Amino acid sequence: MARPARRSRRGLKFVPSLTVLVMLGPVAAGLAGTLAPALGWMPATGALDLSGAPFAQLFGWAGFWDAVRLSLVSGVGATVLSLAIVVAICAAWQGTRTFRAIERLLSPLLSVPHAAAAFGLAFLLAPSGWIVRAVTPELTGWSRPPDVLIVQDPWGLALMLGLVVKEVPFLMLMTIAALGQAQTGRSLLVGRALGYGREKAWLVTVFPRLYAQIRLPVYVVLAYSMSVVDVALILGPNTPPTLAVQVVRWMADPDLAMRLQAAAGAIVQLGLVLGALAAWRVGEIAVGRLGCRWAQGGGRARSLSAIRGLAVLPGVLAAALLILGLAGLALWSMAGHWSFPHVLPDGLTWLSWERHGHAVLSVSGETALIGAVAVLIALVLTIGCLEAEYRYDLRMGAASMWVLYLPLLVPQIAFLPGLQALMLAGGLDAGRGAVIAAHVVFVLPYVFLSLGDPFRAWDRRMGTIAAALGARPDRVLWRVRLPMLLAPVLTAAAVGFAVSVGQYLPTLLVGGGRVPTLTTEAVALASGGDRRAIGVYALVQTAAALLPFALALALPRLIWANRRGLSHA
Repeated sequence: MARPARRSRRGLKFVPSLTVLVMLGPVAAGLAGTLAPALGWMPATGALDLSGAPFAQLFGWAGFWDAVRLSLVSGVGATVLSLAIVVAICAAWQGTRTFRAIERLLSPLLSVPHAAAAFGLAFLLAPSGWIVRAVTPELTGWSRPPDVLIVQDPWGLALMLGLVVKEVPFLMLMTIAALGQAQTGRSLLVGRALGYGREKAWLVTVFPRLYAQIRLPVYVVLAYSMSVVDVALILGPNTPPTLAVQVVRWMADPDLAMRLQAAAGAIVQLGLVLGALAAWRVGEIAVGRLGCRWAQGGGRARSLSAIRGLAVLPGVLAAALLILGLAGLALWSMAGHWSFPHVLPDGLTWLSWERHGHAVLSVSGETALIGAVAVLIALVLTIGCLEAEYRYDLRMGAASMWVLYLPLLVPQIAFLPGLQALMLAGGLDAGRGAVIAAHVVFVLPYVFLSLGDPFRAWDRRMGTIAAALGARPDRVLWRVRLPMLLAPVLTAAAVGFAVSVGQYLPTLLVGGGRVPTLTTEAVALASGGDRRAIGVYALVQTAAALLPFALALALPRLIWANRRGLSHA
């Protein structure tokens, strides 16, 4: 009777190694597959000699330095602004009712896909958007939309704003999770007792320890913002675009020789991100030293309380833009005739939904299937790793955290083209299975981060009681632990599904453009400018990401309706 248990334990030993292989294997293979053509070796194009010609062609492209500038400015700017907004809100309002209200306001917005948020913001900011219509013609006198390039502006300001609107909720929730582990209440109390103003007490006693815990999420925001493609296609400039968008264009060029230049661009994009991360680390050290001098200066900085009200405005504005943008998408999807400068359409109709309903339904099914399988794989690997931690009393160190975050830190555009090239060279089908495998690379870290803490915080005494009653470890897992952790498991699945729904580049490149999802179809509509069709696809994409969160809240209450303690677990 002991043999099955030993087999189970031996099986679990391999799960962490398998998980690392699943996450990092495609990244490593993709980087190798990108580096080879970047150095001039790509047999499919007849290029067999290693050389620096692809980089020479890349540097000779007229828009190269503008593309690099856009990537750097929009990525670094969005990260700095997002972090500053979150820090200002926490320093001024942590522990208050206002802070809890902001938390409740921003939490649901995290699940809104980036592409849907970008479309909503574009509908607000465009010369014919809601903001201009709201003040026209009373304040402007315009009878036509002004000829001003607001969205897709050459400086990338709209792109930066779109990134800030989406990254503030992410960083805020990462910060709130870290606050629970930093014992901030005592530190803040001691600082206030020494006579410091609330804001300075928070900044000198809480922020240094807090930032150490959110450093990796900040790095993820920086890497993502510098290399994002779908948001840049909707809000970023076209001529030239950001470097990541230009690499995708070269990848889609019918001339296969352009793949060499695209690979060189992908390697440069990777270098830009690594350079920005290194510069950010230097900036952390410099800010830390300045902060020490500020703290040692002894000033109480009570005057900072005068700007407490202003600290909350950027966060509220970001949430308002996101919510108004979604409202604009909903209105456009049902709008009849809607001429400028009317704020509302002349009437509402379901014509757009009827026209696109069949196609949307088909694409929704594909999106749901890919997301469900990717989440299932991620959950199995995550639970296997966490159960191995529990049974063998393992601890996750700093190196393991870096491994977990690595697929999110390496720009997608740096390794996905190489992965696509390797698949083509190996004769592998660029279909649904490949897309699911690519989605798992990005879904798995988020599922692990969402489920890790609740799984580890489970009361071990429950397992001891079950074992004392004769239950083996596997039975304890399936009959006691997982049922008690139903709510966290469903929440982690919802997070993973939302991540899968929002994946644009992995679906486009690894799927070879033959696997349509809600995100790829919505982004493809961006060039057509049909606002009603965009509204339909973007709304369904948002609903697909939000529905699992609603189920994660409702199902535990229904399943454990007769178990009061479990219904809120």
